[in-house]
Amino acid sequence: MQVSRIDTEALLVATVGKTLGGGKYQEHFFGYEGRCAAPSNFDANYTAAIGRTAAALVAHGRTGYICAVGNLAADPASWTAGAVPITSLMGIETRKGKPVPVISKALVNLSGAPFNAFDEGRGTWGVEDAYVYPGPIQYFGPDDIAG
Repeated sequence: MQVSRIDTEALLVATVGKTLGGGKYQEHFFGYEGRCAAPSNFDANYTAAIGRTAAALVAHGRTGYICAVGNLAADPASWTAGAVPITSLMGIETRKGKPVPVISKALVNLSGAPFNAFDEGRGTWGVEDAYVYPGPIQYFGPDDIAG
């Protein structure tokens, strides 16, 4: 058996579903998101808050929601937790001749300031070593791990 070919998301969903007594659960593959950089204190606190919110939703039988955490500029103790109905993010698209509910695409605005800033620098960035990785930034916590 090739362990790398095990669909861990589906396995986890099936295990959680069996433990909680059945039901339908949505899986998500955290491929690139999980490998992109070393986590900071903010990352750890944010993901813990999302996890606690998800657990509270499951414990209260709420399904069909995406977890949300707000007030992120404040101390984590002052963050707010909430949930957004997944249906509020959906639209109907025609696929293979049939209307299908899908999460609507969020396209890049090629006239917006963020893309224009990228566009101005990408020629230089393509030929110069303009990238520096200082490690994860620690926004709060003990001084010995602050960035």
